[in-house]
Amino acid sequence: MRVLLTNDDGIGAEGLHALRRALGQVDGVDVNVIAPDSNRSATARSITTRSPLEVQEIEFDDGASGFATDGTPVDCVRFADLGLLGEKPELIVSGINHGANLGDDVTYSGTVAAALEGIVLGIPAIAVSQQSARGEMGFRYGRTFDFGVGARFTAELVRRLAGQTMPQGTLININCPAGKARGVEVTHLGKRLYNDELKMVEESGSGRRRYEIYGFEPSFEDEEGSDLSAIAQGRISVTPVHFDLTDRSGIETLRGWSLPDLFDRAAEAAGATEA
Repeated sequence: MRVLLTNDDGIGAEGLHALRRALGQVDGVDVNVIAPDSNRSATARSITTRSPLEVQEIEFDDGASGFATDGTPVDCVRFADLGLLGEKPELIVSGINHGANLGDDVTYSGTVAAALEGIVLGIPAIAVSQQSARGEMGFRYGRTFDFGVGARFTAELVRRLAGQTMPQGTLININCPAGKARGVEVTHLGKRLYNDELKMVEESGSGRRRYEIYGFEPSFEDEEGSDLSAIAQGRISVTPVHFDLTDRSGIETLRGWSLPDLFDRAAEAAGATEA
């Protein structure tokens, strides 16, 4: 199985290399690395379209090598899909992220975005994140991480995926808790409760102002079965995520709004204005 390993913390990140070494011990897995050349956290699904991208082959301490690019995590996946490695990957693995990616926060995450790009391109994908040792539940995490269990658990999951396919268009989002994990739970995405505030930190004489727009660490709804609740209870969270954002029930609601009538009125008003 050809695996593309990427992340959003950069090609030198400890979490990426812990996972690279663990995946390298799985029989039949060929691990290839394309990652940003520096931290690209919280870039979500941004891509680079207006300038060429640089790529450089980097040798790692153990003699293996990978490619570093000045692009985003999604760019990394597109590089692999478009042939930078020769053959296309059969699985995308993104991580291990330094800090959890839980609940609503997955929409900001470059780690999850790389996995999302995989399923958009028809390639199965896994995103993996690790809570820091201080056990935070927000996105301002500490500096100490233990990637051992997360890396080995992900390697075992990849081994399983060699003979077990996921539903098309679905990625697996893994989050590992701080400390010794008390088990694993299949979960749904939970609900964040953000506590942000707008705080001016500096004002110049010319009228320019600088603000901080993030406040206290976010909390969450302690809902049974959610990824946030699982991590709070010290369990590895495994969440299936797909890309279809369509509210199916909302389709019928909108169809009842007489949108053709709105269009006719808008077109008539536009025609009158042009005349």
